[in-house]
Amino acid sequence: MLRSSDTMNGQPALKKWFCRTALLSALLFISLSSTAQEIKATAKLDSNSIVIGQQVKLELSIQYRADKGKHVQVTFPQITDTIRKEIEVVSQSKVDTIIDKNDPFLFTQVKTLYITSFDSGYWAMPPFKFDVNTDTAGVLTEPLLLQVSTVAVDTTQALKDIKAPYEEAYSWVDWLKDNMYVVYTGLAAILVIIIIIILIRKMRNVKPPEIVVEVPKIPAHIIALEKLEKLRQQKLWQEGKLKAYHSSLTDILREYIENRFKISAMEQTTDEIIYGFRNAAVDEESKRKLKQVLMLADLVKFAKEQPLADENEASMSNVSDFINGTKREEEYSIDPKK
Repeated sequence: MLRSSDTMNGQPALKKWFCRTALLSALLFISLSSTAQEIKATAKLDSNSIVIGQQVKLELSIQYRADKGKHVQVTFPQITDTIRKEIEVVSQSKVDTIIDKNDPFLFTQVKTLYITSFDSGYWAMPPFKFDVNTDTAGVLTEPLLLQVSTVAVDTTQALKDIKAPYEEAYSWVDWLKDNMYVVYTGLAAILVIIIIIILIRKMRNVKPPEIVVEVPKIPAHIIALEKLEKLRQQKLWQEGKLKAYHSSLTDILREYIENRFKISAMEQTTDEIIYGFRNAAVDEESKRKLKQVLMLADLVKFAKEQPLADENEASMSNVSDFINGTKREEEYSIDPKK
């Protein structure tokens, strides 16, 4: 209502009242418009006209914003096998959620249905209702109209009889396909018979077990001492073959260490062998002699050292003393007949 003071002013007061009313109406319209546009539901057909039995895609979607910590929960319309009795649902997909590339708070949920109809006519689909937790009344789509047409028939042509069914050739391959159970059963029976025949033949050809006489193992120190005596008889260092002599001497020693102490001495260096004996149950004198033999042999092989005669003899004696000082007596005979 206009106040009396305003009416007294005439037209300026009336104009001022209209401006206020227009401003309030505009603000109210903007508020309602923004609320309506915040959540938008859409139903869309890819074609509004089909022939009887033809399928058409129906896309249901809803768009909303979920910013400022707001949680929006949407429930799609519950659609069974029909939308109305004239429109059948062939299939429907799961709901797919799409996030806008330019606005991470703008979401769109989409569901696709394929529908068909076998009744000609114009069939209206009522609005689909989406239940939203932020809107108690729900959000509705626009109604849709689907036109279903019959197949055109040329009445000027004479009617023809229904064609007889084609005769399809039936081969042994088709018989196998129709009787796969019988085929598999026969193959399994043949396989079982073959396995039985093989087992019977193997049982007939089984030979009695051979009696193997186990020859007692020769102790490591006996093997080493025999090889040491053969090397002594070869007199290699006396003929100037110092490298061959010391190489053979250390090979005998390394082989004995492997067999006696289970150490890979053939693959180890002198330092590694000596280091490996630091905590072994071997007396210090035997360790000293082991070190002398190995280090002198390295000097001969790699530094072309020329040992004196008594040094060559000492290496032979040290190997023999090391073997005898560390040997383990075996309590069995070498000869299996004894």
